[in-house]
Amino acid sequence: MSTAFAPPTTSLAWDAARERAHAAGQPLPARSVPLASAVGTVLAAPVVAPANVPPVDRSAMDGYAVCGSAPWTIVGRIDVDGVPSVHLRDGEACAVVTGTAVPSGTTAVLPDEDAVLDGHLLAGALRPGANVRRAGEECSAGEELLPAGTLVRPAVLGLVATLGLGRLPVRPRPRVAAIITGNELVTEGAPGPGRVRDAIGPMLPGLLARAGADAMPDVRLPDSRALLLEALAGTDADLVLISGSSSAGPADHLRPALDALDAELLVDGVSCRPGHPQALAQLPDGRLVVGLPGNPFAALVAFLTLALPAITAMRGEPLPALVAAPVPGGLPRHAMSTRLVPVLVGPQGAVPVGHAGSAMLRGAAVADALAVIDPGPAAAIAARLLPLDPGARPWGV
Repeated sequence: MSTAFAPPTTSLAWDAARERAHAAGQPLPARSVPLASAVGTVLAAPVVAPANVPPVDRSAMDGYAVCGSAPWTIVGRIDVDGVPSVHLRDGEACAVVTGTAVPSGTTAVLPDEDAVLDGHLLAGALRPGANVRRAGEECSAGEELLPAGTLVRPAVLGLVATLGLGRLPVRPRPRVAAIITGNELVTEGAPGPGRVRDAIGPMLPGLLARAGADAMPDVRLPDSRALLLEALAGTDADLVLISGSSSAGPADHLRPALDALDAELLVDGVSCRPGHPQALAQLPDGRLVVGLPGNPFAALVAFLTLALPAITAMRGEPLPALVAAPVPGGLPRHAMSTRLVPVLVGPQGAVPVGHAGSAMLRGAAVADALAVIDPGPAAAIAARLLPLDPGARPWGV
């Protein structure tokens, strides 16, 4: 069991809870994966060029490798797979195609569209060095091109393929299991009296995908401590999300279940609105458990507060700083708790969209971000922005 954390206190401050969740998530062991499986992961080691790119001087155009000034006499042709066997002397040229290794002595490549031909004589305007990719122009052997921690985007895969590499050492995407609890939940159709349509379950797979994690098949349980214990013990996910059992009512079994499993409670409530009854715990085998409130918007806030930082750390990424923006007209503060308010972000700053009750997703569905309003006495005229899209990078306004 981890001993890196001080015993949690009830209602940890929002920033402290976010930081603690990131500290609790440890980077997953590195794996070597094929390029096709690497996009969206994070490099576990630097990418180092094994050789010069290009390895030899190459033509950047279809045309003619030339030496010196016009006019030139055409002395041969080199196909894309050919190896130059001629040395160009001053006033000589050789036909080439894009990617061809150019003959020694080449001072430039004249594109086909600029060439003026008269039998074996060639003319055209050209500056020295034009349209030739010199050996090592992109990188040299042994040069570090990308540091560990780089997000593998499609352009990264193209670069690595250019180097001749077929695999990459990366941090794998964390596997996350969701356990959705509640006797009152229905998954299809309109809910009847005393019933509620589940909104959290449909929301989590998309959140996890955008966060860079893989969602395992979710588990749906009635309010039962025994079944919750069985589900927690039976999953091998790196992170387990449990919704609907994180408060203190008679049907909320998360904390007793964690206690029965000898889990270490790292966060036991967060001083924020909505989303106060959220929790973070670590099981003896190192797996993390995040308790999400049962109200949909509160659950979304808890995911962004605790689950997303833990996933970010497992992926080997730093906790993103939050960009500040002005709030035209200001937003009321809470005396003791951080407020998280759905806003649209534009040239004037962050504008609230309303519909921000803990059970409502209407505001979050149209917003760009949550304005993080620190507690205090006066209205906030600026706020930090927490993107509602977990895959978004912080932006400036």
